[in-house]
Amino acid sequence: MGNIEQLDSKSKKLSKKKYETVLNNLQIELVKLQEWIKHKGLKVVVIFEGRDAAGKGGTIKRIQDKLNPRVCRVVALGTPTEKEKTQWYFQRYVPHLPAAGEMVLFDRSWYNRAGVEKVMNFCTEKEYHEFMRSCPEFERMLVRSGIILIKYWFSVSDDVQEKRFQKRIHDPIRRWKLSPMDLESRARWLEYSKAKDEMFKYTDIKQAPWYVVEADNKKCARLNTIHHLLSKIPYEDLSPKPIKLPPRIKGKGYIRPPFEDQTFVPKVY
Repeated sequence: MGNIEQLDSKSKKLSKKKYETVLNNLQIELVKLQEWIKHKGLKVVVIFEGRDAAGKGGTIKRIQDKLNPRVCRVVALGTPTEKEKTQWYFQRYVPHLPAAGEMVLFDRSWYNRAGVEKVMNFCTEKEYHEFMRSCPEFERMLVRSGIILIKYWFSVSDDVQEKRFQKRIHDPIRRWKLSPMDLESRARWLEYSKAKDEMFKYTDIKQAPWYVVEADNKKCARLNTIHHLLSKIPYEDLSPKPIKLPPRIKGKGYIRPPFEDQTFVPKVY
């Protein structure tokens, strides 16, 4: 995985410079992984679950930031439609699974049923228990089909979650991140804890285990997750040789339209 600098696990502080340096090196490795996925025709699914405000979205953003969106894409499904509610539960997720040479990052996934749907009574007890029974088989089927399935649970303490919620409330740029469902989850902390523990009991399987990310420190959580993801998919460096740009060919006899005929964006800044 290259010469990625290891951070001191005992250090509580991570400087901005150190964070950016390590992140940049990890993102270089992600680009190498991307090329390997394309070259080998791998099919990769990475699931991100966890508490609200645990930092899932920020980690996903750093993973995808430097990658080709045609190779690495994010799936973040909204509330199911009335039609989707009548379908087989996993049906709405299946079309988003990767083809050969693709990596899909699920910003929340089919585990909604084991979490928010269970706690908020959006599903029946029968539907919930059927999910717990069928989910491990569904994931084993994905793995048997050749999909590399990696599941992350972002764990955040109640104190840190409270601070992040308060920060979102007072920041107009982040306020959109707080939905009524997020606020309700804050009130039902214990119920969500029980749901998570029960979910792990049934779905932490050998073929697709859960990996818990300690996320009280967002920066460390991002670096640790990316480092772990790189370690789970063996890859080789397929970086091309340095590219030399060919000289431009000068056209002869062509006169371009007047510059003033184009409509430009006003220069406000």
